[in-house]
Amino acid sequence: MSTATAEKMPLSAHLREARKRAVRAAVALLIGTVIGYLTSDLVMDVLRAPITELAASRSASLNYDSVTGAFDLQLRIAVYSGIILSSPVWLGEIFGFLTPGLTAKEKKYTFGFLGAALPLFVAGCLTGLYVFPRMVEVLTSFASSEDSTILQASYYFDFVFKIVIATGIAFVLPVFLVVLNFIGVLPARTIAKAWRVSIVGIVVFAALVTPAADVLSMFFVAAPMALLFLAALAIAWVHDRSRGYDDSSPIDRSRREAPRIDRSRSSTTEGTVTTAPSSTIDPSSTADPTSTTEGSRTCSA
Repeated sequence: MSTATAEKMPLSAHLREARKRAVRAAVALLIGTVIGYLTSDLVMDVLRAPITELAASRSASLNYDSVTGAFDLQLRIAVYSGIILSSPVWLGEIFGFLTPGLTAKEKKYTFGFLGAALPLFVAGCLTGLYVFPRMVEVLTSFASSEDSTILQASYYFDFVFKIVIATGIAFVLPVFLVVLNFIGVLPARTIAKAWRVSIVGIVVFAALVTPAADVLSMFFVAAPMALLFLAALAIAWVHDRSRGYDDSSPIDRSRREAPRIDRSRSSTTEGTVTTAPSSTIDPSSTADPTSTTEGSRTCSA
């Protein structure tokens, strides 16, 4: 659907197209959910691997707190897997419906953002899957070897899922910096001034996500995030240099982009004073009023 066709389409045609795209996205989500349900045992094997290693040295196991707990967890895994597996389809349907209303510049920014954000998000999620077994090992090591570690299955799944998603989002944050720079909100100089705070924040986040005794896990999370931040700073700096932006704030930048006023012409215009034509003043009319009164009295006498 071209832009010209989208402008001529009535509201009913837009609604019909939205319904068709929603149906295709729902079918893809259903197929992905079925595939996720069939492969849920493989996902559980990945999640159960740290517990199995922990059980070799102490009593540790997953616990279902209800009769339907195992089925509920398997169904949640199937739904989440279906959303991930069908994401190329429903993302394509969403942007296929929205892009005809965008300008060429907005399309370039949108597809550029998606082309950079999606691979980084996948890389962040894979990094989260790599570090979560070490997190489970370290966090459970605070208990005594004489104690039993019984983990609730639904809570354990939520814990791993949040870690994986948080790591994926952290890898996408530099892309948001580039987008804010390209739309003129965040100049490169502001990003450069905050590099110390950003690096400290990255290290603190890596330490929280990977509370392992060895520094290797924290390095595997912090190093890519720091490199991505530096890459975002370099892209923003090159963009500002190519556009001639050297100001440190968007306000100064907007002032610089504002049209210049011809000061000489404006000063000449302001200096010109238009006066109304004045009549010739008789010097006798400026005489003393008292003399005029005395003269009138003499005439009357």
